[in-house]
Parts: sequence; C-alpha cells; structure tokens
Amino acid sequence: MSESYKRGISEEHKAVEYLISKGYRILAQNYRYLKGEVDILAQKDNCLAAVEVKTRSSSDFGAPKEFLKPAQIQRIIKTVDYFVTSKNLEVEVRFDIISIVLTPHNSELKHIKNAFYHF
Repeated sequence: MSESYKRGISEEHKAVEYLISKGYRILAQNYRYLKGEVDILAQKDNCLAAVEVKTRSSSDFGAPKEFLKPAQIQRIIKTVDYFVTSKNLEVEVRFDIISIVLTPHNSELKHIKNAFYHF
C-alpha cells in the first residue's frame, strides 16, 4: 500500500470524524455505482451531503476543490442519484467538498458546502 494511499485513508477518516462532530450520520463511505464513487454520504436532518474529500500536500497548485473534473462530477451525480433512488430516500441532496491541505505539522480542513452542482 503506497504512502499516498495510506494518507488518503487517514484524511478521509478525519473528514468522517469532523462530520460526526457536526451532527451528521454517516450512511456510506466509498460508495460505488458503475464507474462513480462518492467518498462519504452523510445525512443531517433532511439533507444528504455527498462529500468528496480532496487532500493535497500543498496549496501551491490550487485549492483541492479545483481538482474535480466535469466528468468526475457527472459520475458523482449519477452515483448519488442511484443511492437515493435505491434506498428510497426522501431527502434534499447537497454536494460538498472537504478540502484538506497538509502542513508540515498538521492539516487544515475546510468544509465547502454546495461546492458543485446545485439542484
């Protein structure tokens, strides 16, 4: 297992802990449908947040949220649509990004709500 992969798993775990601390209930992690994947599906009240976790070792090359390509966004939308339909959920859906920038001694986490694709 590469160091990059291990770091990604660790940072996704931090994102889950953060969401739980804010009152979200985690419904799924690394949920896959066809070619799409959503890192975290979390619900708070009547809102389902589809959360992509983007981690970078530096912000020198742009913010982590800038690394989502249009095709990836479309796959995420289809995956979330399938999740909501297959579970027969009556919720509002929001697409968020948790941006994590690693610093020499820590990491900086930012929760960006409604980061892309608004219904």
